[in-house]
Amino acid sequence: SLFRLYDKMLKKVCTEHELTLIEADIISFLQNNPSKDTAADIVELRMLSKGAVSKAVESLIQKSLLERIPDREDRRKIHLRLKPEAGPVTESIDEVREEFLNTILEGFTKDEQELHRKLFNRLFENTKRAMEGREKA
Repeated sequence: SLFRLYDKMLKKVCTEHELTLIEADIISFLQNNPSKDTAADIVELRMLSKGAVSKAVESLIQKSLLERIPDREDRRKIHLRLKPEAGPVTESIDEVREEFLNTILEGFTKDEQELHRKLFNRLFENTKRAMEGREKA
């Protein structure tokens, strides 16, 4: 499947930066979803277990790649922010993402690739809107 192929490609980043797949996934998630920056967001949207996310977040903090930021209005809420030290990891993830897209879109014309990009962006925006609507309900 597409997800397995992406995970297989992401394992290169894990090896290079001594990360677990979940740690790399969390870094990628935070990089791509700046407004979804709590452990609960990661659990909900990436469908990972609370325990796995908690363990990975703690490990990323120990590796100085991530920091916790208390919410100003709700003391129970903790935001997660990538530290500058995560830069090389996010660059590697970007390279893998580009390699992944080049692989799955091989043989597509430029027009077909552009159509894919537009459709994917629309799917992403629809999903984002639906998730935000669900939070307000």
